[in-house]
Amino acid sequence: MPEFCVTGGTGFIAAYLVKALLEKGHTVRTTVRNPGDVEKVGFLTQLSGAKERLKILKADLLVEGSFDEAVKGVDGVFHTASPVLVPYDENVQANLIDPCIKGTLNVLNSSIKANVKRFVLTSSCSSIRYRDDVQQVSPLNESHWTDPEYCKRHNLWYAYAKTIAEREAWRIAEEKGMDLVVVNPSFVVGPLLAPQPTSTLLLILSIVKGIKGEYPNTTVGFVHINDVVTAHLLAMEDSNASNRLICSSTVAHWSQIIQMLRDKYPSYPYENKCSDHKGDNNPHSMDTTKLTQLGFPPFKTLEEMFDDCIKSFQDKGLL
Repeated sequence: MPEFCVTGGTGFIAAYLVKALLEKGHTVRTTVRNPGDVEKVGFLTQLSGAKERLKILKADLLVEGSFDEAVKGVDGVFHTASPVLVPYDENVQANLIDPCIKGTLNVLNSSIKANVKRFVLTSSCSSIRYRDDVQQVSPLNESHWTDPEYCKRHNLWYAYAKTIAEREAWRIAEEKGMDLVVVNPSFVVGPLLAPQPTSTLLLILSIVKGIKGEYPNTTVGFVHINDVVTAHLLAMEDSNASNRLICSSTVAHWSQIIQMLRDKYPSYPYENKCSDHKGDNNPHSMDTTKLTQLGFPPFKTLEEMFDDCIKSFQDKGLL
């Protein structure tokens, strides 16, 4: 059986990937910043097959060579570790941009040294959809790229970091002859696997609870975590998978999501004021033909992904 490495194992996508790979009988290594932090990492050791086939290793995105041991001798690497949405972070360079870009290059360079057969990078639709002509060129496909200048103009630092990191990954992979496949998911929704919600789920929870005083002025594609995992496995296992793969279901504005949730779960005190942040609310659509042609099943609907999400918040006592 092939052995795989998944970076950033406590992340939303990474944890589900580790779970899916273990369920398929694979041996898995995953990296975290602090393997001794039982509160954060403990849930991974409880996954089915983890006792026998999961190794949790320490690695830091900013430390060169810290992934050497984790990727040595594995057949494929899933690089999903990346800091996400820290909207009010003062030091965006140190906390978001550097780990995203340098981290990608560190893991990629370690994998090249180790002769890893295939490298699957988790990028994002945010490295595709931020550009002045988005409405003219929509539906967006894998040939479209975010304009970093647009991101700077509108303070879209997450999108900026993901775009530069993915561009750099392509440059190095071409230079060194690495078999790179990139998955570009949109906003990932679904049930919670870790004890505490991270990134995207935290944002959903705060919107439902009406904590921040406003919801994002964002029109974005949404996608179920199960679909994202399926796309990653396909990217790794299917020899026909190549280049970039957009993984996105329905595009909607947050106001539509809140309305859908209000109708179904009326008892929560949702945010009702929209942020006035500009540059992130362009209507667009995503072309997922490429994934479909690889035999990808129909995407789960907005209702399915948010029902699964809300239900898991309720089960864990977060709502």
